[in-house]
Amino acid sequence: MKNLFYIITLCFVFYSCGDDPFSKVKSENVVDASQRDNKPSKFPIMTFDKKTHDFGIIQDGTEVETVFSYTNTGEAPLVLSAIKPTCGCTAAPGWSKAPLLPGESSQFTIKFNGKGANKTTKTVNITANTQSGTEVVKITAFINNPNSAGKPAGPIIQ
Repeated sequence: MKNLFYIITLCFVFYSCGDDPFSKVKSENVVDASQRDNKPSKFPIMTFDKKTHDFGIIQDGTEVETVFSYTNTGEAPLVLSAIKPTCGCTAAPGWSKAPLLPGESSQFTIKFNGKGANKTTKTVNITANTQSGTEVVKITAFINNPNSAGKPAGPIIQ
């Protein structure tokens, strides 16, 4: 009885579908879709005036900032969705989320609270609709801290 049920179910499935579903596909649509899907997509390209900024020698606790300028040199509008420094001592306040058309330029500010001692490098990750999806800029500084035990204080700034 159980086998009879499976046989009836299979017959119903095969015969209820009727026509071959592939017979309803238009060949010209297949060609159009193939050409569309194989065409390289146009992406924005984020070109920076600089990818690294060196603040040089700063005193411990000194707040500094720099501006990174960039241009969309690609063929599609550029949209930044996040600018995230990798450290809490670094911030990227007030950047634009508006689309940047090809050929247009903009900028964002990176603020750094230079606490610590010796050479430091901080990375800032930019999430955008570029082909890679993430762009990176860096800031560096030598933090002069005469109070750091066992560490060189660095050059004295007069």
